[in-house]
Amino acid sequence: MFKTKVGALDSSDTYLRGETAQGMFLDFKLISQTSRMQLPFGIAQIGRCFRNEIAPRDFLFRSREFNIAEFEFFLNPEEKLCNDLEENHLGIKLKLLDAETQTAGKEDLKETTIGQMLSEKRMEEWQAYWLAEQIKWYHSLNLFEIKIREHTKDELSHYSSATFDIDYEYPFGNVELGGNANRGQFDLTQHSKESGENMEVFDEKYKNKIIPRVIEPTFGVERVFLAILTKAYSDDGRGNIVLNLPARIAPVKAAVFPLVKREDFEKIADEIVKDLREEFNIAYDKSGSIGRRYARNDEIGTPFCITIDDDSLKNKDVTIRDRNSRVQKRVKIEKLKEILRDLISEKLNFQEI
Repeated sequence: MFKTKVGALDSSDTYLRGETAQGMFLDFKLISQTSRMQLPFGIAQIGRCFRNEIAPRDFLFRSREFNIAEFEFFLNPEEKLCNDLEENHLGIKLKLLDAETQTAGKEDLKETTIGQMLSEKRMEEWQAYWLAEQIKWYHSLNLFEIKIREHTKDELSHYSSATFDIDYEYPFGNVELGGNANRGQFDLTQHSKESGENMEVFDEKYKNKIIPRVIEPTFGVERVFLAILTKAYSDDGRGNIVLNLPARIAPVKAAVFPLVKREDFEKIADEIVKDLREEFNIAYDKSGSIGRRYARNDEIGTPFCITIDDDSLKNKDVTIRDRNSRVQKRVKIEKLKEILRDLISEKLNFQEI
């Protein structure tokens, strides 16, 4: 950890935080009281952390300063069953490097499911639920090349009864993307012991005062960001670069182009931009050839391009182009916002227009 001083006194040693988790444990009881939270509930935080790496390397993967997202989910130790765990969680398929395989000195992955891991007692239901939710979230970002690595007994942290690394296959190798740990009651018990503060809360369901146990999903922010970019980046070798970002996370949702610099085209384009910007981040570009404008937006990941042409004046419609397929469809201007909304939320497939 990074050691520093607070104020002018040499005796005021302090350390920059290596994780965000402990701040959430310290604030747990205050949050439960002021927000009137009932178990089970979670506290999440995204923040900057610092670790005094001896040899920083590998770009974002071994740095002294980084961002982390951590989620502490608090529940009664008696709460063993998870009513939110459904078939769509249990059926999630994944590649697992289990503890037994690693102990045997091998690295063979096996195809399994969340439900199978649960039946093998590798974790309990609430941890299975949150691991499934993490995997679903990665899949929603188009990150399917993930692997789950179970920690062996020898490498389990002192606070954890079960920990899983979530690894991603980057173009340059397999790297940890995030994790999921069953921290039990360790953190709150230790804070209570060392500070003298009673960390117990009353659970309305079980009618008892308890120190909660904790399930902790974690995410490396920069690592997820780089995974999204490396997965999305496409270059055909002829200078055609496309950033295939899922529409819902693309910074610019659509670009609007008048086909040529004409006042009547630009008037319609301005009206469309004004309307769409009430809800979306929209780019407007009227310089250069239409092909050049398409290419510029492909490079930054804009999923849809809207073009105003001669037919727009006569029929009150526009051309909307899909970035990935390069297919173009005619859409009535009055329905444009609704269609764009459904495309971004993935309620509508472009081919269905």
